[in-house]
Formats: sequence, structure tokens, C-alpha cells
Amino acid sequence: MNVKRMYTVIEAKKSASAFNFKELIRYKDLFYYMVLRDITVMYKQTVLGFLWAVLNPFFQVVIFSVIFGTIAGIKTGIDGLPYPVFSCLAIIPWNYFSSTFAASSNSLVNSANVFTKVYFPRLIIPLVPIFSKLTDFFISLLILVAVMFYFNYTPGNNWYYFLLPLFIILISSAGFGIWLSSLVLQFRDFRFAINFLTPLLLYAAPVAFPALKVKEKLGNTAYELYALYPMVGGIEGFRSSFVNGAIFPWTLVLISAASALFIFFTGVIYFKKMEKHFADVA
Repeated sequence: MNVKRMYTVIEAKKSASAFNFKELIRYKDLFYYMVLRDITVMYKQTVLGFLWAVLNPFFQVVIFSVIFGTIAGIKTGIDGLPYPVFSCLAIIPWNYFSSTFAASSNSLVNSANVFTKVYFPRLIIPLVPIFSKLTDFFISLLILVAVMFYFNYTPGNNWYYFLLPLFIILISSAGFGIWLSSLVLQFRDFRFAINFLTPLLLYAAPVAFPALKVKEKLGNTAYELYALYPMVGGIEGFRSSFVNGAIFPWTLVLISAASALFIFFTGVIYFKKMEKHFADVA
């Protein structure tokens, strides 16, 4: 009696397509449980647990307010906006970016023992921190509410605009993370460069100062070029969403959005191109 046997051969595609949506949808349950595991492990065996998501930005707001607001005397550029509120509106989105930037960049190296044994879309791995750390982001908004309440500051009516700059920050975090995760896996020097790069990105972002300072000192062209750094439009857009009477910086936001999408899609293309070598260099 002849028995027919069927074999499934998994081969890498010759073309580096940006996304295989059907495959990602098929593994949506795996992605969900990996995000859930990341959230659980984040504060496992800690005494304060999710309270760290509040304490971290709180002390940063205090330090920024003392050093930059009081000692350096940096002005917010908006009448009636206390510096602690001004800095808080930048520190919260920056913390989300910096934490996802680091976690996503090192995700492939930290998960090498998993993806070298079992097949699933590797792109899931650097995307997991992008979504798991949204928990910290929304918890840290409690600090913003507390700071505004303490200074008796009423936010503007366009607060819901914050979803657009949040999308920019999310996409740019994913883009940088996808780029660096594949580079770190192949060249471990990038792992050390991340620790050097993160503070530079912080000082380059309009966290301690308003982006309009760049326009005042260097002109409108430099101001628009500055927005090519996605966190410029992300932070300024997030800040303007909550500031009473502020004009939403559509120019900065749109330029940063275009830059973030470019970084994201080029990162995905490079990731898919190098994916077939991951198991060899892990």
C-alpha cells in the first residue's frame, strides 16, 4: 500500500516585501500573548509595581523644573504655562520613546533563543515593546493630571489632538527599533552605541526648551529641517494639544509624520532583507 507523504518547505522570499499582513494576522494571538508577557515581566517581583511608571516621570519633572526652569531660566514661550507643566508634557512622550527605543533595539538579541528554534514572523519581536510600554505611557498621564491640578492649570479644548503626535512617536519608535534590532544582531557595537545615542536624542528633542527657540535663533528653514527628527513634531504636537490657547504646530507635525513613516518603512524593508541571516548571526 502506497502512502503519500506531504512536506511543507519554508523558504525565504526573493523580494524584500515591506509587510505580509496575512501572516501577521495569522499570528495575532502570539503577538497578544507576547505583549501581555512583556507587561507582566516588566514589574514582576517589584514592591512598587506599576507605581514606577508614575515615580519616574515625577522625579524627572522636578529635576527639569529646578535645573532648566529655575536655574537656567528657560521660558516656556506661552503666557500662563508653568514650566513644570511644560516639561511634563514633553517628559511623558519622551519616556515612552526612549524606553521603547532601547527595548525594541535589543529585542532580537534578547530573544535569539526563541526565534532560532520556532518559526513565526520575526517582525513581531521588535514590535512587542512598542505596544507593551503603552501601559506605562497611559499610567504616567496621571502625573500630568496631578501637575495640572497642583498649578490649577486648565488644558485646552483640543486635547484629543494628542493621538496624532502619539502615532508619530509610536511609528518612529517602531522604525528606529526595527532598524537597530537587525543592526544590533549583526553588529554588536550598535548595542553599546544605543547607550551613547539616547542622551543625545534627548538633548536634541524640544524637551527642556520650546521648538520655537530654533526658529528664533536659526530661522524658518532650520526650524522645518529640525522637524525631520520625528520627536520634534511628536513632542511639540503632544504639548500643544494640552496647552490652553496654543496653536497646533501642523507644519512640524506633518514633516515629522513623513519622516517617521520613512524611517519605519525603510526599517521594515531592511529587516525583511536581512531576516534570512538572523539565525546564523544570533
